[in-house]
Amino acid sequence: MQRTLVLCKPDALHRRLLGTILQRLEQKGLRLVAAKLLRADRSLAERHYAVHRGKPFYEALLQFITSGPTLAMVWEGREAVSVVRTLLGPTDGAQAPPGTIRGDFALSVQNNLVHASDSVATAEQEIALWFRPEEIVPWESCDDRWVGATPG
Repeated sequence: MQRTLVLCKPDALHRRLLGTILQRLEQKGLRLVAAKLLRADRSLAERHYAVHRGKPFYEALLQFITSGPTLAMVWEGREAVSVVRTLLGPTDGAQAPPGTIRGDFALSVQNNLVHASDSVATAEQEIALWFRPEEIVPWESCDDRWVGATPG
């Protein structure tokens, strides 16, 4: 099972879209194994977006992610990284197709509601940045126990 980090950014909370976003992830069959609501400080934001340091939009990105509450989550499932990124759609809401979270709800490139890890390696790094190991709660669904079972 893969794990991936998903951040519902301040605009998702301000627009009251958390339930919709979580519902789509759950309905796809992904399993939530960690979640916490926090306001990212500048240090965390800088470490999270270190790959963008030096780019023209870097400072605006830091200001946005630290501007309000963020729901940080770890989701688990088969091919979780690519599945979540497909559900979200492209970064620019104007380019994201209908049916994706960003295509249906995102307003711009910056106000795009969610962040998700772009690779398994990045997911591992980002999860470790936002969560301590003991904050992740693995669990097995009732459905998981019956997958592949022979009907009785």
